[in-house]
Amino acid sequence: MTRTIVHLLRHGEVHNPDKILYGRLPGYRLSMLGERQAEIVAEHLADHDLAAVVASPLERAQQTATPTAKAHGLDIVTDDGLIEAANAFEGQRVAVGDGALRSPRHWPLLRNPFRPSWGEPYLQIAERMLAAVHRARELGEGHEVLCVSHQLPIWTLRRYVTGQRLWHDPRRRQCALASLTSLVFAGTELQQVRYTEPAGASDPRATGA
Repeated sequence: MTRTIVHLLRHGEVHNPDKILYGRLPGYRLSMLGERQAEIVAEHLADHDLAAVVASPLERAQQTATPTAKAHGLDIVTDDGLIEAANAFEGQRVAVGDGALRSPRHWPLLRNPFRPSWGEPYLQIAERMLAAVHRARELGEGHEVLCVSHQLPIWTLRRYVTGQRLWHDPRRRQCALASLTSLVFAGTELQQVRYTEPAGASDPRATGA
């Protein structure tokens, strides 16, 4: 059967001096380090058989996709299915003991961490991400495709396709900045999940990530 690899790339570091949860808010672009991380990934993928580059519509994802797309002479295809998860705390500080989590009016949003109750349900994230992956697989059938997305959507999809429960401890996510979670398909069947960190490790809890 035809072998196709869909690489899920988490975007690079974001310029976020106020350390807020920015989610889908506009105006958040890569930091200087994030731009370098995007270049490192492009160098890492230079010899790969990329047939397409697909990205979330958010600026940081489009920026991260650009060096690789240019290196392979490809246009970036935008897919809304790769977008960051919706979150009711966008624009606020949400660390334990800070900002939003100290306000009683926000406590009802925390009532069900297994869904989660403060944002887009995990199952919905997994299903729209998997649909985006299959669109990418069809786009580059028999080759490789790069899809640029975000930490929570990539990690949720990985847990979904490997049969793990979708709720989890965010501190344990294996999805570093500019990391690649690669799904290897034989025809339409997922055969293997690989993980690499071309730009090195990063703390999954870091704001600006």
